[in-house]
Amino acid sequence: MTATTETTSGAFTPQPGAAPLPRMIAAQTSLETRMLLRNGEQLLLTIVIPALLLVVFSAVPIIDTGAGKRVDFLAPGLLALAVMSTAFTGQAIATGFERRYGVLKRLGASPLPRWALMTAKTGSVLVTEVLQVVLLTVIALAMGWSPTGDPLSVVLLLVLGTAAFSGLGLLMAGTLKAEATLAAANLVFLLLLVGGGVVVPLGKFPHAAQSVLQLLPISALSDGLRGVLQHGGGMPWSDLGILAVWAVLGLGAAARFFKWE
Repeated sequence: MTATTETTSGAFTPQPGAAPLPRMIAAQTSLETRMLLRNGEQLLLTIVIPALLLVVFSAVPIIDTGAGKRVDFLAPGLLALAVMSTAFTGQAIATGFERRYGVLKRLGASPLPRWALMTAKTGSVLVTEVLQVVLLTVIALAMGWSPTGDPLSVVLLLVLGTAAFSGLGLLMAGTLKAEATLAAANLVFLLLLVGGGVVVPLGKFPHAAQSVLQLLPISALSDGLRGVLQHGGGMPWSDLGILAVWAVLGLGAAARFFKWE
């Protein structure tokens, strides 16, 4: 007499397959954000340096910022610096070393599409920027900052600034070696900190240099934010246009030339 065994589908039947795409992007965004916030060097670059510059330059008359309170001039510029430090410098360095160590290659072979990975990285940048903006705003308000202007203009400037710097950061990380990216990203950060209208007014530079510096994304972002938050100006179309051009060029070049390994 032989026994027969029947198998039926139960609650524990394996169901191999990828998770829904939105869930994968959300999980990767959460992971990217936690990794960034656990990195001491990244926190120094994205959180500590902008906050320290805001406190020191607002409290001590190191640089002549013109009429009015120094914090009214400095706060918009340092908000722009915070965007650059996260979307460009921090992202370029982190992505460059992920590419070097083969992390991107392995992630590219996962069910998560490559465009979704870039979306998750952008989401991580946006989460970090929200934390930066909140922190810098609280510090600036405590030091007597009196912002004015339309919040929508500020949001548009920050979003386009993030897109512009993200494109440039990914382009650098995807085309240069990790060590070269580390050196170049930090050098660009320092040069734009001085020459991008962040803490030093562009009017302090020679007229010929001003015409060139005004076309930089950091100059457009800091000038646009300052025009809205300090002077209560309307929609800064010129600065938004400059940032839009940099965003299209940077993201387009990154999509075309980025190497995953």
